[in-house]
Amino acid sequence: MDQITALLQRTPVSWWDVVDILIVSILIYEGLKLIRGTRAAQMALGSAVVLVLFYASRRFPLETVNWVIRNVFVYAGFAAIVLFQQDIRRALSHLGRARFFRYLAGEKESDETIEEVLTAAGLLAKARTGALIVLEREIGLRNYVESGIPLDAAVSYDLLTTVFQPGAPMHDGAVIIQEDRVAAAACFLPLTISPSFDRELGTRHRAAIGVTEESDAVAVVVSEERGEVSLAVDGRIERGLTPERLRARLQELVLYRRVPVTAGTGGA
Repeated sequence: MDQITALLQRTPVSWWDVVDILIVSILIYEGLKLIRGTRAAQMALGSAVVLVLFYASRRFPLETVNWVIRNVFVYAGFAAIVLFQQDIRRALSHLGRARFFRYLAGEKESDETIEEVLTAAGLLAKARTGALIVLEREIGLRNYVESGIPLDAAVSYDLLTTVFQPGAPMHDGAVIIQEDRVAAAACFLPLTISPSFDRELGTRHRAAIGVTEESDAVAVVVSEERGEVSLAVDGRIERGLTPERLRARLQELVLYRRVPVTAGTGGA
């Protein structure tokens, strides 16, 4: 009865309590998204096991286990900073580029990213240099980013055209753009196995279609044989796009994030 009375006499929940809980929930959720699929996830799982052992050692007569864990915890904070300094920087950078802050800043940054991609695609097509540029949307591409060489650089046509120059160390594979940053280059992507794939197209086009089958990403492909620019989305490919058409499609798919409507010509 005393417990029931104490429960009924609890302080009522205010709006500030709700906001407090929401903020903590969002931070935990974003933290889990950041470490998902990385070595930090394994470390977090290991830390959880250590915590379970610590509380078990306090409940049961496990004095040695308790002593070891208590002494290790003294240095755990310093060890975490040293081991995860890159992950911490990436997390803070990711927080600064969160949608809320990008909404406050408007759509200028994404629009500039599209223009840089358009310029790079035009220059590469004119030089008949093959390229594959993937723009992340709602579904994360971290698995593919980690297969390549991390860059975390501002999007510029100079960087994109340099990466895909023949003989350059990173010209093979794809460039992945996340949140208006070049996340990585030389990334490996899944190849489509669709029986309707046009055999005239090469490996880059197969990879572009494959990644858009696995996610909602958008892929810009430059053909070195034909010097044409194509766009892959939703497992389909639109070939021979003019700069104006490519700009309109990227603004529709990336800037405004609408659902793709008609697919162009080509296989898949």
